[in-house]
Amino acid sequence: MSMPFYVAPEQLMEDRADYARKGIARGRSLIALTYIDGLLIVAENASNTLRKVSEIYDRIAFAGVRKYNEFDQLRIAGVRHADLKGYSFSRDDVDAMSLANQYAQMLGQIFTHEMKPMEVEILVAEINQDDDEGTGQLFHILYDGTVKDRSDFVVLGGDAEAIFDRFQESFSENLSLPEALTAAISALAGPDRTLEPDDLEVAELCSNNGRRAFRRIEGQELHDYMPD
Repeated sequence: MSMPFYVAPEQLMEDRADYARKGIARGRSLIALTYIDGLLIVAENASNTLRKVSEIYDRIAFAGVRKYNEFDQLRIAGVRHADLKGYSFSRDDVDAMSLANQYAQMLGQIFTHEMKPMEVEILVAEINQDDDEGTGQLFHILYDGTVKDRSDFVVLGGDAEAIFDRFQESFSENLSLPEALTAAISALAGPDRTLEPDDLEVAELCSNNGRRAFRRIEGQELHDYMPD
């Protein structure tokens, strides 16, 4: 009987992390940020049907980068978890932190025990329910279950470091919606490209939208906001 090859646990984890990072680096990026009325998510996405940004619950949004079939499984699981918790207890009991923890456990379990890790990074965003200014939280969950929380902005996907540096130069608190969208698009495009409305998927969580704060910005409205 042939003996299986031995691989040190440290090497195995590093190989899986390298595999996931290289896959994610090939994906198109997105930026999520706070602006004066809420949260804005701007993703580079040429598809009009395969959505990277979606609503999870009343004031909670989900976004994913890289492999659509993998992060869409996570989106569906999040919707089911939120619906069950809201039905069993109260709609106010559904929050982004608990969803982020659920996602972290799922991704951590897959990364540790499955042969192939998920090639995804995901975002769970929530606008505060009792805040007229629309402030919120951003939870960035990595392929291995690591959770990072931000209250200003976050960048997911390929070339994230360069996009982060570009966007940091133009980000400030209390940006208006046109200012926030212009800054995000410019950071995603960089100095050598121009992004058109068909290249983008944009959505907001805004306190002015009522209980269901999620709204897509598309069509003529998005075209009007595009930087010159």
